[in-house]
Amino acid sequence: MQEDLAARLQALDDKSLRRVLRPPITLSDRSVKDGIVAVNFASNDYLGLATEPFIAEGAIEAIYQYGTGAGASRLICGNHAPHQDLEHAIALWKGCEAALAFSSGYATAVGVIPAIVGSQDVVILDKLCHACIIDGTKLSRAVVRIYPHNNLERLEKHLQWARKQHPKARILVATESVFSMDGDRAPLAEIVALKERYGAWLLVDEAHAAGVLGRKGGGLTESLNLNEHVEIQMGTLSKGLGCSGGYICGSKMLIEWLVNKARSLMFSTAPPPANAATAAIAVRWMATEAAHERRTLLWNNVAYLQRLLPEACAAQSPIIPVIVGENSRAVRLSEMLLQSGLLVPAIRYPTVPRDEARVRVTLSAKHSLQSIEDLAHALRHSIDLLKMEKAQ
Repeated sequence: MQEDLAARLQALDDKSLRRVLRPPITLSDRSVKDGIVAVNFASNDYLGLATEPFIAEGAIEAIYQYGTGAGASRLICGNHAPHQDLEHAIALWKGCEAALAFSSGYATAVGVIPAIVGSQDVVILDKLCHACIIDGTKLSRAVVRIYPHNNLERLEKHLQWARKQHPKARILVATESVFSMDGDRAPLAEIVALKERYGAWLLVDEAHAAGVLGRKGGGLTESLNLNEHVEIQMGTLSKGLGCSGGYICGSKMLIEWLVNKARSLMFSTAPPPANAATAAIAVRWMATEAAHERRTLLWNNVAYLQRLLPEACAAQSPIIPVIVGENSRAVRLSEMLLQSGLLVPAIRYPTVPRDEARVRVTLSAKHSLQSIEDLAHALRHSIDLLKMEKAQ
């Protein structure tokens, strides 16, 4: 077995695809790797809440009150008051009838999708949907159709095909609102119009939009006033909200069904009640004026990088990919930036399509203008060096 694993790891090395676990990140905008202090441009903690004192103080108080574990699944005896309080807060924040919290965004997708569609149904996915949505779809055993990224014409053709070939099937369209590796937005209003024309359901993953878009940080659905037109809103508490866990929002009947059928909820120990209590603090904070000011800071930082870096000009979110193509070039660019005191990870297949390797910049409200200037300068300089190396 050891020889077989060594050979497989070497094959990853040969393709510049081997990953390693990074050392712990100490602060929201700084990182330490191999003794190098670096500004962290890799975190999804867009508003800097993961290190916010009032969130930390709430977490400490919640641990003292509720302990460190839930004790069982929520259907046994693990359904504590903070779980229900969190779900009430999420539903109010997202403008939905009800919500259900999970241990992670991944657990949410792989539990929810197989619970609502099966082998006689059809799921239509954007090509760049996150792995959790793809895996949840595979577990459902539904018929799958994939449309090119944000291609509305192809989406409509798939909807027409599904209605004709599977007239009795449930049809589920799934998309992210802000795509995790490209940072662009789905044409959500147009997708809503199409799914309603063909009688489909829509699942929108707001993981990278929650906390970031909308007056209350409710995501792209809130920003476009589409809450009532999206049957299933999915998200995570671990990015813009700086905590941990995932959630589903929708109708009360949807949530009741998932309590009975979502296996990742039914057969997992519930998240620690202290985690839920902590997340509820972050969720309620989202509607405050302080949160609005923090989002304004974040978008000011995005605008500043757009002025400094041509690759960021079209940015629709705090995620800015710099695509270089080859895996080895992405790894090399990331290493150059680290030597300049900037943590910007290389992203390679299967996280992104083959030949679209990149470094992925993520901005935070807590980044200083000087750090953003340093990033823009280092990226320009490092990209020029890469071009010279390739020409030699």
